[in-house]
Amino acid sequence: MEDLSNYRQSYEKDSLTENAIPGDPMNLFQKWFHEADATGFGEANAMTVATFGLDGFPKSRVVLLKKYNEEGFVFYTNYNSEKGKAIAANPNVCLSFFWPVQERQVIIKGTAEKVPEIMSDNYFDSRPLGSRLGAVVSNQSEVIPSRGFLEEKLALLEKQFENNEVPRPENWGGYLVRPVAAEFWQGRANRLHDRIRYQLQENYIWKIDRLSP
Repeated sequence: MEDLSNYRQSYEKDSLTENAIPGDPMNLFQKWFHEADATGFGEANAMTVATFGLDGFPKSRVVLLKKYNEEGFVFYTNYNSEKGKAIAANPNVCLSFFWPVQERQVIIKGTAEKVPEIMSDNYFDSRPLGSRLGAVVSNQSEVIPSRGFLEEKLALLEKQFENNEVPRPENWGGYLVRPVAAEFWQGRANRLHDRIRYQLQENYIWKIDRLSP
């Protein structure tokens, strides 16, 4: 067993106080996202999506955020994938972002729903050709015999669509996650981190609380 108990880092870059935050978490998310993106470190839109699997186990994986607005957060995937089937059975999901340069984390709890087909069509058509073909080739999450199996399917599709547009598969599209809670975490010294939680109330007003680290 490898002992990692000496892995330590002191977080001292910023603070998060109640008198310096907006009433709507999407405004704070936008500010933090732009600051993370401006560093050029990694992909600021990389987020972890956690679902409840059909086997009863939670599962998380990293996907890319493709849009966000006052309604919520949008990402795209195969609807027949493991995550797609999990969302169909239980739309309650968790999104999390970690931006190490700023020593920040954001955790979003919300419900996922499919976006309108026209929105999925428009995004699919904007993707590079290789990405569009890859979405057609891959029956995401299914067992396959080999890497060569995928490459052979891709080669056939490249010939098939050599001079034709690649249509969006019906089982591929976007999800909108509508947030019901958002927690913003700012690293602080001595592990006394700042944690601010927004919770959506029945009157659609966000309740703001400070949580103990």
